[in-house]
Amino acid sequence: MSVKTQEPVITRVSDLPTSEARWVALKKVEYVDQVGTARTWEVAVRKTRSAKAGVDAVAMGNIILHPSRPPATLLVIQYRPPLDAYTIEWPAGLVDAGEAAEEAAVREFKEETGYDCSVTSVSPIQAADPGMTNANMQLVMVEVQLKEEDGEEPPLQRLEDGEHIQRVIVPMSEFYDRLVEYAKQDRTIVAAKLFHFAAGIHFAKTNRYGI
Repeated sequence: MSVKTQEPVITRVSDLPTSEARWVALKKVEYVDQVGTARTWEVAVRKTRSAKAGVDAVAMGNIILHPSRPPATLLVIQYRPPLDAYTIEWPAGLVDAGEAAEEAAVREFKEETGYDCSVTSVSPIQAADPGMTNANMQLVMVEVQLKEEDGEEPPLQRLEDGEHIQRVIVPMSEFYDRLVEYAKQDRTIVAAKLFHFAAGIHFAKTNRYGI
């Protein structure tokens, strides 16, 4: 990863012909609805879906375990051009051709964070943003087992050119509150999937319904 020397700046936004798009395409879906009315829908589709996994991407929900520290989770902060903002997310990435979701999760987690991990569960395939795209994903929960001698310095990342990813380890007891604080910062947005997970934990602890 190269050293940051400035804040990212969008210099131009223009229309992209589908023929020039490497990752996504824009399609028009024509369909007949539940009462027989003909309708159309604009859909963004990924060009990279793995035939083996049948899924576009994985997000790695993670628990960091240390012998003498409370359970924590590792968040990543990165600039996202579609939002022109920094997002707070869990590590995530596209599934390569011929790769299973579990394999992609272990590989991407190592690349983005530097840590080795083990998979503990894999979710069903989920819609990523069903009103706009057919993109789907799976949530792969992983554990990182640290040793007592592991220091404060995290291991080296294996980032690709153009990737600038900051890592933050947050105790699970502070998970929800930290995300709320991040959301108050200028030019910062918490990813919905991450916030929903944290909000679910918070709700389970604080709801008045006895759930």
